[in-house]
Amino acid sequence: MSNQVQTETAPAGCAAEASTVYYVAPRVDIYETAEGYRIKAEMPGVAKDGFEVSLEANELTLVGRRSNVAPQGSTVLHQESRRADFKRAFKLDSTVDTGRISAKVDQGILVVDLPKAEALKPRRIAVTA
Repeated sequence: MSNQVQTETAPAGCAAEASTVYYVAPRVDIYETAEGYRIKAEMPGVAKDGFEVSLEANELTLVGRRSNVAPQGSTVLHQESRRADFKRAFKLDSTVDTGRISAKVDQGILVVDLPKAEALKPRRIAVTA
């Protein structure tokens, strides 16, 4: 499994200030067990409905969109947090059973479980006489 950070550019003809969409690569931890892989991606400030997990041509893409709306009646005096959304992509190989991938959110951390294909899981072979 490999990963890459992506920055996307909007199609030609868009307004100059909106022509480039920037993403911040979230920090991830990746674990392997006998059953599969687990990716934990930190995406602070993303609400539950702001997460998106997609799979296309064996590329798993994790996206977290933050709400950039200031609280009603407030004025920003100083801001150090980035307004960019999160995005990270991973190339999956044939060891992952892509039909059984699942994802959940726990306190701003996206947890994606990638089960190994049944043929690759360790198994015990019976010895006969």
